[in-house]
Parts: sequence; C-alpha cells; structure tokens
Amino acid sequence: MTRKHPRTPAALVLADGRIFRGEAFGAQGQTLGEAVFTTAMTGYQETMTDPSYHRQIVVATAPHIGNTGWNDEDSESHGDKIWIAGLVVRDLSHTVSNWRANRSLEEEMRAQNIIGIQGVDTRAIVRHLRDKGSVAAGLFSGEELPSQEEMLATVREQPTMAGADLAGDVSTDDVYVVDPEGETRYTVVAYDMGIKTNTPREFIKRGVRTVVVPSDTPFERVQELLEEYQGQGVFVSNGPGDPATADVTVAQVRKVLGAKIPFFGICFGNQILGRALGMDTYKLKFGHRGTNVPVLNHVTGTIDITAQNHGFALAGEPMAEFDTDFGPARVTHTCLNDGTVEGVALTNGLAFSVQYHPESAAGPHDANPLFDDFIRMLDGAKAPGASI
Repeated sequence: MTRKHPRTPAALVLADGRIFRGEAFGAQGQTLGEAVFTTAMTGYQETMTDPSYHRQIVVATAPHIGNTGWNDEDSESHGDKIWIAGLVVRDLSHTVSNWRANRSLEEEMRAQNIIGIQGVDTRAIVRHLRDKGSVAAGLFSGEELPSQEEMLATVREQPTMAGADLAGDVSTDDVYVVDPEGETRYTVVAYDMGIKTNTPREFIKRGVRTVVVPSDTPFERVQELLEEYQGQGVFVSNGPGDPATADVTVAQVRKVLGAKIPFFGICFGNQILGRALGMDTYKLKFGHRGTNVPVLNHVTGTIDITAQNHGFALAGEPMAEFDTDFGPARVTHTCLNDGTVEGVALTNGLAFSVQYHPESAAGPHDANPLFDDFIRMLDGAKAPGASI
C-alpha cells in the first residue's frame, strides 16, 4: 500500500499543556482518554483489541508500526472490537508484509472509527509520561484543528481514570459458553471484566469448558451455572478501570471464597482477589504495559518475563503474610522493576491470582503454566502448584 494523498494535520494534547503535532491516520475527528505507553515490540493488534485498554490513548514505543497489517485471527476482544481510544506512533508502515494479513492497520482503524497520529517523537512523549505520569489526553485531527486553548479545555474536562468504573462497558451482556473440542474435564465460570479471547482458548486446550458471565453476575447465579454444568471453579479476568469501584464483583468473590470454590484471577482479577482478602489498591504513576516485564516468584525464586497491562495495583510487601476472613494469605509475586505486588494466594491452596497475563497474547509464554496450576487445583491438589 502506498500513500495516495497528503496527510491531514493532527495533534496529541496532554492535560498538563504539552502538545505534540503530527499527521493523522485512521479515522479523523477527536477522541479522549488517558495517555499511556506500551513497551511491546510486537502485537499491536492484540493490544488494540484488549478491552483493558478501554478509554486509553496508547503510545507505541516501537518506532515502526503497521508492517504486519491486520488479520482475522489475532484480535483479543469478543467480536474483534478495537478498544483503545486512539493510537500514537512514530512511523506508520506504508506497506503490509505478512502472509496472514487481510488488510492494513489503517484500513481497520478507519472501519472501526479509531483515530491515530503519526510522525511524532514517541521517545519524547514516553519520557514525559514516565516523568509526569499517565495523564488525561486527547487526539485531534482534521483540516482545521481547534485552537490550542479549545483543545486543552476539552481534554481537561474529561473524567479521570481514578474512580472510573469501566468493566461494565466492556463485559458481555449475556452468558456464553466456550467448549473444548474433545473431552470436557472441568467447567469454570469466568467473570468477564474485559476477558481476552485467548484465555478461554488456554482453558479449552486443557479440556476446560468456560462459561463466561457478565461482570455483575450474582454469586447465586454462578452457583446455578456450576450446578447446571457440573462446574468446579471460578475465574475473574483482566479488565479496565479502577478496582476500587468493583465492589459488586468483590462481594461475589468473597462468597466464592467462603464457599471454598477454587479460584483463579488474572490482572483485574488479581486486584479483585486482593480486595476480597482485605488489601487496598492504588493508581500507579504510569502503569505496566508491555510484553517484557520481569516478575519474581517469591515461593520458588524463579523469574518470569511477562505481558502486562494495568494502571492500578495492590498495596503490599514481598512475601508479606496476613490474615483474612478465609484463612492466611500471602503476597507471592512482585515486579522486579519497581516492587509492585504481582500475585497473591490463600495458603490453603484454594485461591490464587497474578497481575500479569499468562494467556500470552501477545507476549512471552513464561507464565503459561499458571493455567496448569489451576488445573491441579481443580484436581484437588492442596496448593495451586510448585510455580506459584
């Protein structure tokens, strides 16, 4: 694909007053969100369709984006929806060079009305966000951009990410079931806080049927589904927004723990479990987003390179042990970059969670065995597994 016409002007406007001007691509107009950056070198399609990025304008640190195009297999949202609010890149590839591509990145962005800006110094933007933290932002594009004052006023008027209850925006409205192709060994009810497509795929590889339910599903309904499908466990997925707003889901997970039903959580699910155990959450300065984040397992002493996408975290100390309403618990994992809590577990082996993404789409596969640990838990093991 070659450029057929001159690009129109565009601007990335940060609420603190910084403005980065470049050229528009994708759809045109304006979009608002929180400016964040991802350090992933690959996997822009998986990033853009991850519901955890809802209401976020994503800055790619990789300088060249779009060369592998867009395919019909790698989207991570139910229905292949792009969830990011906008995309910021240094260089947009003008050709697509991948045998799996069905169309270009820009064609898909236009089809889904996603606004992008290219030709900006993404290194400068990322350094600014690391220094100042993730901030409210807006992308504006068109032949005639609003004035600087008008753009800043629009950006500053948007709601903040702190206190944002977004899981309901991205969650399924109806229950749906993902069945294994072969024998069904177990059934798990999965709370969809923004579940990625590859998570049920990892379950069905292991013979686990996944019954996906809305984020506000009452525990009583979960019990009915477990009985209907002869289910054994409960899972809470990744998702966007402030975990401090997820009181409804936290209350349901407390009932799950009280009923001694095996539990596994990822990302937002880690924060939900932590809150159910009595831990607090807080907003990170600029979050963890990428596919190269080192995490230390304090139980085994091993280190995994992980895929992550979160702007909030649990407050705690490495290997801290604490009492809960459901028995003793401990912090099991922390991030080697900044000491952030990356995993918690009940010491009785009936519940564990991690802040990162073992479904690995995109990203390294170091943490993929956590799904096997959950299977061992369902098998009746006393602990989630040696790798927890």
